[in-house]
Amino acid sequence: MSIRDWPAAERPREKLLARGAAALSDAELLAIFLRTGVAGCSAVDLARQLLGEFGSLRALLEADLARFSRHLGLGPAKFAQLQAVLEMGRRHLAERLQRDSALESPRAVRDYLKAQLRHEPHELFAGLFLDSQHRVLAFEVLFRGTVDGASVYPRQLLCRALAHNAAALILAHNHPSGNAEPSLADRQLTVRLKELLGQIDVRVLDHFIVGEGEPLSMAEQGWL
Repeated sequence: MSIRDWPAAERPREKLLARGAAALSDAELLAIFLRTGVAGCSAVDLARQLLGEFGSLRALLEADLARFSRHLGLGPAKFAQLQAVLEMGRRHLAERLQRDSALESPRAVRDYLKAQLRHEPHELFAGLFLDSQHRVLAFEVLFRGTVDGASVYPRQLLCRALAHNAAALILAHNHPSGNAEPSLADRQLTVRLKELLGQIDVRVLDHFIVGEGEPLSMAEQGWL
């Protein structure tokens, strides 16, 4: 049966307009993106099939072009559309974060860092540079590593803080393993960076570790 033949309240697009995007399942959201199915398979059925093949919506969203295009109903054009949608989402989060003080928008900070770092297959170490009112000046990936770690050079971090004329800084890095629990080395490095940056009057407000779930805040854990 075609989606057009479904009751209006069950059609993904009409359901979204009536109840909001949060009311839709992963398959229904993906069906709206796909727009059409294939012969003998509605867009929702195709979406369910794709989610089963990839294992999750996140795995589909993070697939590279080669893996994405191997699946029925997908190809370079859909991949380009998807990348545009994801980038619009990241830019929306960045603008949302820039409107207010980072300390007054902890949810916006977490959402932004997840969007920037969680999908990366290798460890990245980044900084969110802030002015004296804790408004965002810039976000930079400072060091890139492997699946196991990234080397951090304090002198370079200090130079970037000075270049941005930052008054404060939020550190962040991802754990590709998905486990956001910091290692002893992570905690020791954070203390060292806080002390070094303090010598040039730049406050380290937090250090987030981005894993599978919600980013872990070292400040909230009392480790700063």
